[in-house]
Amino acid sequence: MHISATEFEIPCACDVRVDEHSLAVELEDGRGISVPLDWYPRLAHATAEERGRWRLIGGGMGIHWEDIDEDISVEGLLLGRPSGESQASFSRWMDGRQTNRGQQV
Repeated sequence: MHISATEFEIPCACDVRVDEHSLAVELEDGRGISVPLDWYPRLAHATAEERGRWRLIGGGMGIHWEDIDEDISVEGLLLGRPSGESQASFSRWMDGRQTNRGQQV
């Protein structure tokens, strides 16, 4: 059996939009990717302001949200990979958010 390898060049992101339902990423090659926000629990639980404070990293190979410590790669989006964060890690993050909000009151 002969299997040929196909090279796959990953385009860079050039714009990001996040609303209460989805994450939409515009790519330099003109395509767009939209995925359910539920794929990324930290984004789903972030405020609109936190979701809006993103920056491109790695020359557009990924997106970073400093406020919620979230990184998402363009490759992962193209491959249809939701967050790989464990439930235990997410629970610790949520507990930390609740503690921090309690201190701000």
